[in-house]
Amino acid sequence: MSAVTIQQMADRIAGLMEERLGVRGKDLPEKLQRGGRLLPRSVRAKAKELADFAEKSKNPKLLVQIDQARVALCYDACLRHLMSLRHGSARMRLLVNIAVTLALGLLALGAVILLVQRMQGRI
Repeated sequence: MSAVTIQQMADRIAGLMEERLGVRGKDLPEKLQRGGRLLPRSVRAKAKELADFAEKSKNPKLLVQIDQARVALCYDACLRHLMSLRHGSARMRLLVNIAVTLALGLLALGAVILLVQRMQGRI
């Protein structure tokens, strides 16, 4: 596996992170720093490892030390997870969580208001 191939793999994962998760940045390490929390821990670790391999592949002496099977394993795990996500699903999940939190807060506020009204004898 050449340095170009490893860099293309990292670029593909970075592109999928931008497309599916909406994470912006110029390369994979920056996107992992900005939006790594959107990935499960195991996928995040493999993506970080893939970014490290891409950085090492720029140096010819370090390129021969890279385990090609490990690169393929990390790439496949990241690709499998990111391809299973729908476009914008993380953003939609965030919006749903915000809406649920607001609804529960309003429900609790209404219950407190009713309780105070009842205690004052207005209801």
